[in-house]
Amino acid sequence: MAKRIKRNKKALKKQESPFKDYWGKMNFNILFVGIGLLIIGFYLMAQPPYDSFLSLTLSPIVLVIAYFVVIPLSIFYKKKSQLEEKKENVSGEN
Repeated sequence: MAKRIKRNKKALKKQESPFKDYWGKMNFNILFVGIGLLIIGFYLMAQPPYDSFLSLTLSPIVLVIAYFVVIPLSIFYKKKSQLEEKKENVSGEN
């Protein structure tokens, strides 16, 4: 008969997800600012006349800032304390 592998509950608890507690309050705040900038950018783009400064120049600048700066910042932002803890955990295991 095949042998059964017994797994210890303590061994399972040691393996925590590296993504646990990744999205904090600050990440959500930055994301909401990005969504707000998107709304403002599309609102400015919809203002008549279609060939005005707001529609052709300002709204694309606001949208580029929202899409390429603020939203990625909300994804990649991490507090320094979390980074230091991660470094300590990695160095402590070796």
